[in-house]
Amino acid sequence: MHSQRVESVRILSPSGMLGAGWDHATIERGIALGADVISLDAGSTDSGPYYLGSAMPKTTAKAVARDLRSLLTAASAADIPVIVGSCGTSGTDSGVDWVAAIAAEVMAEEGLDLKVARIYSEQNATDLKDHLDAGRIHPLPPLGELRAETLESCTHIVGAMGHEPIVEALRAGAQVVLAGRATDTAVAAAYPLMKGMPAGPTWHAAKIVECGGQCTSNPRAGGVLATIDADGFTIEPLDPTVSCTPISVAAHMLYETANPFEMREPAGTLDVRDARYTAVDDRIVRVEGSTFHNADQYTIKLEGARITGYETMSFSAVRDPIVLADIDAWADLMRTMIRQRVGQTLGLADDEYAFDLRLYGHNAVLDDLEPESGPPREVGVMLLVNAPDQATATAVAKVANPLMLHLPTPEMGYLPSFAFASSPAEVERGAAYEFVLNHVVDCASPTSLFRTEMGEKARA
Repeated sequence: MHSQRVESVRILSPSGMLGAGWDHATIERGIALGADVISLDAGSTDSGPYYLGSAMPKTTAKAVARDLRSLLTAASAADIPVIVGSCGTSGTDSGVDWVAAIAAEVMAEEGLDLKVARIYSEQNATDLKDHLDAGRIHPLPPLGELRAETLESCTHIVGAMGHEPIVEALRAGAQVVLAGRATDTAVAAAYPLMKGMPAGPTWHAAKIVECGGQCTSNPRAGGVLATIDADGFTIEPLDPTVSCTPISVAAHMLYETANPFEMREPAGTLDVRDARYTAVDDRIVRVEGSTFHNADQYTIKLEGARITGYETMSFSAVRDPIVLADIDAWADLMRTMIRQRVGQTLGLADDEYAFDLRLYGHNAVLDDLEPESGPPREVGVMLLVNAPDQATATAVAKVANPLMLHLPTPEMGYLPSFAFASSPAEVERGAAYEFVLNHVVDCASPTSLFRTEMGEKARA
């Protein structure tokens, strides 16, 4: 049944992320408009390496349960599949199981009997070293050639799957697909590609719907419905008070892409140079002319994170006008004093720890690119210490505590007082992580790096 070709496919995309929330009325409207599949993303690398390195989700279980209840009840009643990608934020195996366990609980509470597929994307460093030795792993800019030690240092590694493992699960009868790390577009493209829709319009539509209502006049109002056919696709908001325009739809190709005319997927490259965006009415946009170029070699992108140390943070606020008159000089003095005091008190050399001093309210975001000049009215001073262990990081932050509270400029004849944001002032953040993999691996088949399990509940 799933493989039967059709004239068009309608994708309901409720949001940019599972757990972000939406008005259930928009889901009901999408179903009423004839949605054939519900697809959405559950994760990303946007929030940094912590979520992959620690295999912890960014979202809370209650928010995920609320969204899954909305999706699963509506999809079950309409007899259409639900596809979720990058489960648990980073797409680790435990992230897939976490979402699957929540889904199982929701289905039990709602009396739903749905066949669930779990697709695992976590990779083993030993297996990847075999690929590395065979010359099948290649760097993406700006990284260089991969070393085996880098693979071994990662706490977790995932491969970003294309649409093929999802299609395989759907063809096996899955009504709910919970995938590990996947490209945002693969989640939306899988069902229409399986139904025979052309690759160019499908991948382009998948790119536009990846963030739900972000391509509309009001991204907060809910998701969108894309209808793909043999010649192109149309897209409309699920909130009847919101609009899609040719500009709002075309502009989404600028989002998270190095090239606004191309987007690389495991199977090839989407090309929208000849795409035409036309307003059907004041709410709906038609897109035609997109093409897709198949790659000579199928590749899967690898993402990996490792521990770089342990962090302790301290935050104080400065309102003293004399300090603020030359806040950069004061910050330089602070850095010098911290190094001196840490050396004197803890006996640590500069290369045995690291710290970053960020001035929020004064160039913390743009740094030297900041166009505004003149002294700020108030500044939040964040000290972030990194050390090989938590105790050392906290000790350094404690040594810096009096300076963060009272450091005067050389011209001041008194001790100023600043305001700490919390008590105690030192907040232990635990392990810090960094991304160390931005590489692709040549694959013998699109599904060779992934494992699928069918059933209703998560693995024990």
